[in-house]
Amino acid sequence: MNAFVAPIKKETLIIIGNGMVGHHCIEQLVEQGALAHYQVHVFGEERQRAYDRVHLSEYFGGRDAESLALCAADYYGEHGVQAHLHEAVLEIDRAQQEVVTANGRIAYDKLILATGSYPLYRRFRAPRVTRGWSTVPWMTWMRFVLRRLCAPGCGGRWRPARAGSG
Repeated sequence: MNAFVAPIKKETLIIIGNGMVGHHCIEQLVEQGALAHYQVHVFGEERQRAYDRVHLSEYFGGRDAESLALCAADYYGEHGVQAHLHEAVLEIDRAQQEVVTANGRIAYDKLILATGSYPLYRRFRAPRVTRGWSTVPWMTWMRFVLRRLCAPGCGGRWRPARAGSG
């Protein structure tokens, strides 16, 4: 007798927030083998994958965005996590169990809000960036400005205050 065994459908788990908390959540899911049971989607407003905001001030000292990243570029894909970078969740439709983005709707079985805290808001005009000044794009712009404002003879060095929201 030939028995047909239907594959078990994975539940869809959506994580809103691709910062340090969202990334840590994914690491825990990977370590505990939970990805065998879930199709995971992670949404983040920023273009960069998760990075270390606590050490973001070191960006002024020459550290690059890649060295601040919390994982390798292929980490999510390697573990079957679908990363939706630069894609903000605009609405959570609890009745339909869907998240809504500018690109459409995605149904979920389980939902995790890992949004953490918002970075500090800027108080003067600057290039349009996500949320505030404790992001990599904002720090890139600030590094550019500060290098041009540094007085001749100062050696191009300054000691910035901590800029992370963590």
